[in-house]
Amino acid sequence: MTIKSPQTLVAEALNEVKTITPEDAMKLDNENKCNLIDIRDEAELENLGTIENSFHIPRGLLEFSIHPESPYVQNNQIDLSKELVLFCAAGGRSALAAKTLKDMGFKNVSHIEGGFGLMTQKGFKIKS
Repeated sequence: MTIKSPQTLVAEALNEVKTITPEDAMKLDNENKCNLIDIRDEAELENLGTIENSFHIPRGLLEFSIHPESPYVQNNQIDLSKELVLFCAAGGRSALAAKTLKDMGFKNVSHIEGGFGLMTQKGFKIKS
């Protein structure tokens, strides 16, 4: 039995999903063309804050929360007609998560290269 490493899974996901730069994500966000989804865990948000205008869905709940029948979608907190742009701390988890959403059948999905760390360096504001 061969067990794939997390690095291998991320590399495979990166071959299959759309990766965008923080600058691309900021443009989509400014034009109201995306759902900016922070998939980091609660402790990371508490320690580092979160990006203004982003919506938090922890990685462990993503598939359940983003489904068309979920309360987030039903209550218009997530608009599935817009691109689903995922980010984590550095880009690994968001690549895996974007692949999972693609596997679910979502077409308009991407993740942000460099994650939260690079986003803050490139001018995204942190919500207080």
